[in-house]
Amino acid sequence: MPPVNRNHPTRAKSSESQHSLMEFMRRFPNDTACLEYLWRERYAPDGEHAPCPKCNQVRSFRRYESEQLRCSWTCVACGLHVHPLVGTIFEKSSTSLHLWFYAMYLMASTRCGISAKQLERELGVTYKTAWRIAFLIRKYLMEQETEPLTGEVEADETYVGGVRRGTRRGRPGPESHKVAVFGMVERKGRVVAVTVPNVKKATLMPHIERRVLPASTVYTDELKSYDGLEQKGYPHKRIQHSEQVYVSGDVHTNTIEGFWSLTKRGIGGVYHAVSAKHLQGYLNEYAWRYSHRDDGQAMFETLLDRAASGS
Repeated sequence: MPPVNRNHPTRAKSSESQHSLMEFMRRFPNDTACLEYLWRERYAPDGEHAPCPKCNQVRSFRRYESEQLRCSWTCVACGLHVHPLVGTIFEKSSTSLHLWFYAMYLMASTRCGISAKQLERELGVTYKTAWRIAFLIRKYLMEQETEPLTGEVEADETYVGGVRRGTRRGRPGPESHKVAVFGMVERKGRVVAVTVPNVKKATLMPHIERRVLPASTVYTDELKSYDGLEQKGYPHKRIQHSEQVYVSGDVHTNTIEGFWSLTKRGIGGVYHAVSAKHLQGYLNEYAWRYSHRDDGQAMFETLLDRAASGS
């Protein structure tokens, strides 16, 4: 039996987990613990004193028991109610806050994603509720960062989706279900992935200019859409895939292609099919998880921070 980490008795030293299920349940055993966390993170670090918008100064707040089970704290001086859920994805949701937190834990713990059907089984809610929870977490908590990429950056395009039955398999066209996706990744760093209407130069170049700092070295394949990068101030190196060359010294696009492989295998294995309308949300999830893979804190902690900030 592997040795147990004494700082985390429920987690072995050899485990790659940064936040085990037992630790989650001990920290957030019920709705009250989850609400208390949001109150402390958003308003009152000590659990009692917080700025009162009506009094314009720091006041003492208390949470009073009521028949309505109101999720608020009350200023003892003026009676103003402060609601920790306002401005978060939990606002106006009738679903248990504990289930919301557990869904965040599950989506942050998996490496390949978790389907709404599996969330339905885990949470004991309807499929519609499970789908909405996953959708909001992807859209608001796993939104891709806007900070530009720098250093050595690989750029590549791919297509996600299938073809209609009875049509030829080939380049995407009017008869295809395939959606064009463009991605950029820092070597040993963050990744950006977005759906695009096409892979023409006029479409891809603005994404590179907006998301990659000037003077960063950009590695691409031989697609003509990348012509002109040097004129934009980017050192540009190409790999000739058409000549069956995939690595030439430090020139390659294997990092971004590895991300495409993880994303496509995840979507195919977990979700089976994703509509063009919601593809960007799933790209956000896989890009967010990839970009935070080497963080010092658990991904679940990062999700909690985003949820508490109301972003």
